[in-house]
Amino acid sequence: MPQPMIELKDMRKTYGSKVAVDCLSLTVQEGEIFAFLGPNGAGKTTTIKVLSGLLRADSGIAKVAGFDLKTDGLRARSIMSYVPDEPHLYDKLTAREFLAMTGELYGMDKSVIADRITTATATFELGDFLDNLIEGFSHGMKQRTVIAAALMHEPRLLVIDEPMVGLDPRSARTVKDVLKALAREKNMAVFMSTHTLSVAEEIADRVGILNKGKLAALGTVKELRDMQTTHSTEGHQRLEDLFLELTLPGA
Repeated sequence: MPQPMIELKDMRKTYGSKVAVDCLSLTVQEGEIFAFLGPNGAGKTTTIKVLSGLLRADSGIAKVAGFDLKTDGLRARSIMSYVPDEPHLYDKLTAREFLAMTGELYGMDKSVIADRITTATATFELGDFLDNLIEGFSHGMKQRTVIAAALMHEPRLLVIDEPMVGLDPRSARTVKDVLKALAREKNMAVFMSTHTLSVAEEIADRVGILNKGKLAALGTVKELRDMQTTHSTEGHQRLEDLFLELTLPGA
């Protein structure tokens, strides 16, 4: 039976008088690809930063694989990876050196690191620039490198913000295929924030739509398409239609 990899219960985070996340509750199971949608300012990035340990929730519960992020944050972070929307790498390293450094930070054996670099090179087509300095990389090359690095230690949970930003269609297809394979074959959970609704429709097992810090909708793509709302009595043909309706100003 799948085990919960993310558990949020009544999680709340404020910045002064501004409520960024308002009593958010949801669960993501191992082996599940979960798409987290919402307009700018909805609270998605704040939620991701709490999950990755960069912020602490004001109240409520936030757990990864059963580890409370407030009390067992190090153990939680050891079995997960976080890829931000803007990849940050060391410009004076080559891609190979960056991948090796990432493996060493996780205490991996050198032979295992070498094997994982070989696998990552083939999977993400890094061969043409593996030994080039990162300072000369395009955004797409950096994105492929940072995702490969995030997977070096085979995390049980991948939290990824805007995974397709800067990727050409071929690279985007590779990333989508890799995420689906890791979820199905390795039972890895993927928590993916994206503005690209077509990506959510294509690969997500479930979707959550956040608006003004609150969960406005949650379910499979089919369930959300069939969802009846104020302006629709027969459901929505596209996820985009529901998203736009639920996130209208004043909604």
